[in-house]
Amino acid sequence: MKIERVQGTLSLRRTIESGTEEQRKAVKEIIEQVRKNGDAALRKYTEQFDGVRLDSLCVSQEEIEEAYWIVDEKMIEIIRKAARNIREYHERQAQTSWFMTRDDGTMLGQKVTPLDAVGLYVPGGTAAYPSSVLMNVIPAQVAGVKRIVIVSPPNERGTLPASVIVAACELGVEEMYKVGGAQAIAALAYGTETIQPVDKIFGPGNIYVALAKREVFGQVAIDMIAGPSEIVVLADETARPNEIAADLLSQAEHDERASSVLVTPSLKLAHAVEKELKQQLATLPRRAIAEKALEQYGAIYVTDTLDEAIEVVNELAPEHLEVMTANPLQLLGKIRHAGAIFLGRYSSEPVGDYFAGANHVLPTNGTARFSSGLTVDEFVKKSSVIFYSKEALQKNGESIAAFARLEGLEAHARAIEERLKK
Repeated sequence: MKIERVQGTLSLRRTIESGTEEQRKAVKEIIEQVRKNGDAALRKYTEQFDGVRLDSLCVSQEEIEEAYWIVDEKMIEIIRKAARNIREYHERQAQTSWFMTRDDGTMLGQKVTPLDAVGLYVPGGTAAYPSSVLMNVIPAQVAGVKRIVIVSPPNERGTLPASVIVAACELGVEEMYKVGGAQAIAALAYGTETIQPVDKIFGPGNIYVALAKREVFGQVAIDMIAGPSEIVVLADETARPNEIAADLLSQAEHDERASSVLVTPSLKLAHAVEKELKQQLATLPRRAIAEKALEQYGAIYVTDTLDEAIEVVNELAPEHLEVMTANPLQLLGKIRHAGAIFLGRYSSEPVGDYFAGANHVLPTNGTARFSSGLTVDEFVKKSSVIFYSKEALQKNGESIAAFARLEGLEAHARAIEERLKK
């Protein structure tokens, strides 16, 4: 990972989840086959891509019991504690319907209604992600969603990771399916004999999952097109190089396309972190993945001042931002663009990933400039409520009709005037 002086445009390359023409074509074909052939297509693609032939797409009671046998009681209690923290945080986000009245008898308001059904894609592959289950299911439950569906690619044994099953069961999720990839997204959007369609799809995945979510948008809603994980550490000379290096590696080990960046006004710190990264990489189990991520999408930017470093951070608009400076709270007001902000040396990014309570589903690829992390709001819809009184229409009817005619909509105007006739 190179050390660079910031001069003009930043050199960091971003990964845009647009895919190749071949990948987009493959995703469209998979979706079409699932629409036509339902469960048969799901089984075919599961055998083709995951290497297992499934008798049933559903997670069975036997698999649930086995999962609880595999995951020890101490880990289950940790999952329960994390769930309590996450639920407490998200309960503060819950909104209620509201109404207001005017002296003329008009009533206006907003009706908040939870979505009927949502689908959660839990990634598989190189790791298991029970934390994704907690972070998506709990805000849905707080919002009042009644039907929550989990899909995830099966492992070589034809089941889901035990930790994922346990996390879902601890939250009371009753629908779990052993289906992954673009075919799982298609099933959630259009439905099959076994999987009924949902209204909105959540959760990250590989490029095929991302392209499938883009393709079915409109038939269903989606949360976002998630890119590779990102971390930016904003640090001054008071920060500890070993802790910064460890935090940068915590994201680099996710994916070869993950991005880990240090921004600092201290050249001495930059060199110390560079040295620490090499030392810590040597003993990292996922060294090959982290090393490639740092090589392709890692950077150490050195600025002249701390204020310049903050501007670099705002330009990057990272998914995760750690502020490791002498007075991190004093800088909070200057940070405009970040999915989640971790203040101080004890607020390491994994604290937010698993346990603190804030959601770890966050905007990537610089989209923190205009979007937010996952909240309870994503699981509800809001309807305007209008009760207009006779008095109000008599008072304002002519103005409403005039406005309609301004836009050339005569029938709109007449709809009002019909009610004004004596």
